[in-house]
Amino acid sequence: MQNEEGKITELYIPRKCSATNRLITSKDHASVQINIGHLDENGIYTGQFSTFALCGFIRAQGDADSALDRLWQKKKVEVRQQ
Repeated sequence: MQNEEGKITELYIPRKCSATNRLITSKDHASVQINIGHLDENGIYTGQFSTFALCGFIRAQGDADSALDRLWQKKKVEVRQQ
């Protein structure tokens, strides 16, 4: 919900899991959000980052590492094309 000035007035904005597209509810205390920094060809941080959210279901199954690796490999190709 937005007010007349265009500012978001909601107290809670739900997120979606980057791996499964499941809605991350407010009661999912096992979910995490990870920011991965972008580096240039010299290995220096550029100030940009990619954000990934993982739900507690993925973490409980033990698939968080492989899901994050798969998501980053896909995102890495997109970042280099820009």
